[in-house]
Amino acid sequence: MPLATMEIDFLKQLIAQRSGNVISSNQDYLLESRLLPVAKSAGLTNVNALVAELRKHANGLLPERVAEAMTINETSFFRDMSPFEALRSSVIPYMLQARSASKSLNIWCGASSSGQEPYTIGMTLREYFNELGAWNVKIHATDLSEEMVKRTQEGTYSQFEVNRGLPAQMLLRHFERTGNSWRARPELRKMIDARRMNLTGPWPTTTQYDIVFLRNVMIYFDQPTKEQILKRIHKVLRPDGYLFLGGGETLITLNVPFTRETIGKTVCFRPVAV
Repeated sequence: MPLATMEIDFLKQLIAQRSGNVISSNQDYLLESRLLPVAKSAGLTNVNALVAELRKHANGLLPERVAEAMTINETSFFRDMSPFEALRSSVIPYMLQARSASKSLNIWCGASSSGQEPYTIGMTLREYFNELGAWNVKIHATDLSEEMVKRTQEGTYSQFEVNRGLPAQMLLRHFERTGNSWRARPELRKMIDARRMNLTGPWPTTTQYDIVFLRNVMIYFDQPTKEQILKRIHKVLRPDGYLFLGGGETLITLNVPFTRETIGKTVCFRPVAV
């Protein structure tokens, strides 16, 4: 039986409350297709029964699984190449000077999906900056989905996934074949610290970051949520740090303490004092 308007509205409100993800009316059709597997895994016959169960039990794992199921996990290695070129040409050379005393570098990839972005950053550092081998470098990867976090921790990708953006020579240097898949080599995996994190919930970290990647996720939030997240990022980003958003994401209409900076073909944002 198709979902009634009241059920659709209930699900959209629950998803927004749990993850900040605003489901537009032209995405309503995704509710049925994405949530039916969640219903089946919970022993329920259909999404209508799932809604009834959620109304009775508002807490627990089921609402979290519903929110996770509606996230978009589209990603690839070296997606939109220009941010990684900016890292290589300007950002990391700057950090080598600015952090030369501490020899410490903290990078955060928020909403990192199955991990291709943090591994891309790790490969970029290993390819072009051998001096960082003596540094304490950590790439923190977070995502709402526990499944995506586990995939990032595992660092294993199919042939199709590595074919999307990963040059063959880099694949051979940084990954090893395991059956029909490829797994990141231990020295690359140890750079990545993957954990579950809801951008609209509590942030379980007091780390100060030098670079933050939060790409292609802000488009799913409404304006107040965007501003709230960006202001929280401002608090955990060092005063001379860098913030990278997706190519189609802008801060023009937002009241947030960042200034725009262009590096090559990409745009990033620097914090301003408040």
